[in-house]
Amino acid sequence: MAMPALLDYYTADMVRALNEAEPRHWPRYETVHGELLVSPAARPWHQDVAFRLAVALRLYLDREPVGHVRMAPADISWGLPDVLVQPDVFVVPLDEARTLDWRKIRHLLLAVEVLSPSSVRADRFTKRRLYQEQDVGLYWVIDGDARTVEVWTSTDTTPRMEREVLTWHPDGASQPFTFPLDELFRPI
Repeated sequence: MAMPALLDYYTADMVRALNEAEPRHWPRYETVHGELLVSPAARPWHQDVAFRLAVALRLYLDREPVGHVRMAPADISWGLPDVLVQPDVFVVPLDEARTLDWRKIRHLLLAVEVLSPSSVRADRFTKRRLYQEQDVGLYWVIDGDARTVEVWTSTDTTPRMEREVLTWHPDGASQPFTFPLDELFRPI
């Protein structure tokens, strides 16, 4: 498929059409307030890091059923006509997950983006600001190459840098989720 013509403004419906027209499922298209974000196929390291985290979250949420973990591709728009994002890993409340309807997913308890060379600006700035606007409880920006994680809440103006362990204690959970970064970034 040829690269779409560059427009000044993209709606969620336009981006859905771009994604549906791509038989390889990449590049992946997203839009944040009309800005088109394009991501090529994920590197293998990106997939390993995202998958490890999703599995750890799934095991945690099986013990602490306060949400449901999902992975990209996704269709998160909060009902906004010019927004459609696909967090690499994210957790939604159980009642929203059980609808099996992307349009009804309006609350992200946790959103995670794993940096790729082409996604740094979008993940650290464009999407982070969107997640803060939408009051996402916690946002992790994982840099697998640097072996660090930026930790953001909806009110932060600067991130907390994590180099040891990821911790998340969602409302309703009796124990926090913890995941050592040595395990997240271990060699294959």
